[in-house]
Amino acid sequence: MAPMTSSSPSSAPAPAPVSWEGFAAAEPDFADTVERRFRLYKHHVLATLRKDGSPRVTGLEADFRFGELLLGMMPDSLKALDLRRDPRFALHANPGPDAEMNDGDVRVSGRAVEITDPELIARFIEEATPPEPFHLFRAELTEVVRIGLDDDELVIRSWRPGQPLRTVRRK
Repeated sequence: MAPMTSSSPSSAPAPAPVSWEGFAAAEPDFADTVERRFRLYKHHVLATLRKDGSPRVTGLEADFRFGELLLGMMPDSLKALDLRRDPRFALHANPGPDAEMNDGDVRVSGRAVEITDPELIARFIEEATPPEPFHLFRAELTEVVRIGLDDDELVIRSWRPGQPLRTVRRK
């Protein structure tokens, strides 16, 4: 097996994560599809990393506001503490009440950055009226995926910063 060189794709630095607004600017139709899918249900599933590196999966409400995907959490909740320690996350859209998945299966991954700007927090409180106190994080995306069916084909659409939207079809 040949050694990997610095020009191989696996050794290239990953592009910087982008905001929801950056994703929507790069792929507006795909962003609309993904956002609509998240808006179908109020609660979704958030994966974070515990201190020991093992996964933690919890419920969460996602909020699309100010050109951002925002993640609000109760004060000192374990998921908030996880994200403060290690900001990597994945958010899976609620699959719904049955196995039909007519609107596809959607998830986003990236880094959660805690919002501490008092003006932005005040604006969020004014518009969203969340229970207080709370933690508020902004999602910086590194990957967006939608899996759905097109007749008898499985269609996987994925996007990463700096790359074009990729579509794979499987029978």
